[in-house]
Amino acid sequence: METIDNSSGVGGLLTSFRKLVKDSNKIMFIGTAGFCTPFAELMAYGIRNTNIEIGFIPETSPEEAREIVKTSFGMQIGDNIDYHADTIVLLGGLSMPKMGINLNAVKETMEKVFENTDEGMTIGVCFQSAFENQCWIGPIEFDHIIDSDISIKTLKA
Repeated sequence: METIDNSSGVGGLLTSFRKLVKDSNKIMFIGTAGFCTPFAELMAYGIRNTNIEIGFIPETSPEEAREIVKTSFGMQIGDNIDYHADTIVLLGGLSMPKMGINLNAVKETMEKVFENTDEGMTIGVCFQSAFENQCWIGPIEFDHIIDSDISIKTLKA
């Protein structure tokens, strides 16, 4: 894979994401309920002023897809939405071993999401090389991966 952008911080994550999806019509985030949901809402915030339709699929259950909507509290999960889209964003929490998500079930979910489009784009968004470390690159044909690192410093005042 070739590096096409380097940035840092939450702003860098949102800018990188916004650049990749600028031509998308509909984005479906696929991630674990609870753990990945806030990241999907955060990234959706970065495209809140576009005409892109946005949704979230919990784990491998496309029939449970929900819209991500703009509210006075930011971006939040809303009502049911059709799960078909031209862009899939896989979130790294799916690949964490403790989540127990089957890679083949993820691939089947992706096929369902893309069944009405000729050319879909798959973006992976993860922290600390989760997709690479869990050997998901290859079995999943990513078009792009946004791989971030987290540094933590806890201070006592």
